[in-house]
Amino acid sequence: MSEPVLKVDNINVYYGSIHAIKGISFEVYEGEIVTLIGANGAGKSTTLNTISGLLHPTTGSVSFLGESLAKVAPHKIVERGLAQVPEGRRVFAQMTVRENLEMGAFTQNDDISADMEKVYTLFPRLKERMYQTAGTLSGGEQQMLAMGRALMSRPKLLMLDEPSMGLAPILVEQIFEIIADLHRNGATILLVEQNAQMALSIASRGYVMETGRITTTGTGQELLASEEVRKAYLGG
Repeated sequence: MSEPVLKVDNINVYYGSIHAIKGISFEVYEGEIVTLIGANGAGKSTTLNTISGLLHPTTGSVSFLGESLAKVAPHKIVERGLAQVPEGRRVFAQMTVRENLEMGAFTQNDDISADMEKVYTLFPRLKERMYQTAGTLSGGEQQMLAMGRALMSRPKLLMLDEPSMGLAPILVEQIFEIIADLHRNGATILLVEQNAQMALSIASRGYVMETGRITTTGTGQELLASEEVRKAYLGG
């Protein structure tokens, strides 16, 4: 098998005296959607924040495209091709849609108009609202903008943190269709999501996290069919 795009090896992460992540290891290979599922507080977002350099593991290592990310600044990690769409969207509320997308391209030194067109093709709503300030968009539109902004950095790995949070069911379906579409077009995706049913239905592989540990792993379909996972996360 080829080298993984992302390799997380036995990381431990603390918040002060709280042991948030307890020796987890996993890989993401090119062209996969890998999902981390689990209850609130399981450590999913902490894992993403550690990969993107916002938090630092006490032990263990994170490597991306075969190179260690230890001591690499978060903006340099983005330059290497790893983009995170944060939980809660965090768009620049006072800026227009277009300015937000331009901010996403801060790592690019060449013409970004083709990237902009790609984002507008994927999210026609953003094109309609190009000159509207981001703070006036609906929750679903802000989620699309946050994803579009991350795509402007031309990521080799896109990390999505709770993309469906706080959205109406019809918008959740729309966001997941877009994620599946990105994947069909070759994107490699690491997805953190509380909607386990939706996440596993599009995932190549999944990892179940409980209180900072990975307890179960399998293909998306295996985890969907697992009685334990169904009982704990799918309301079955």
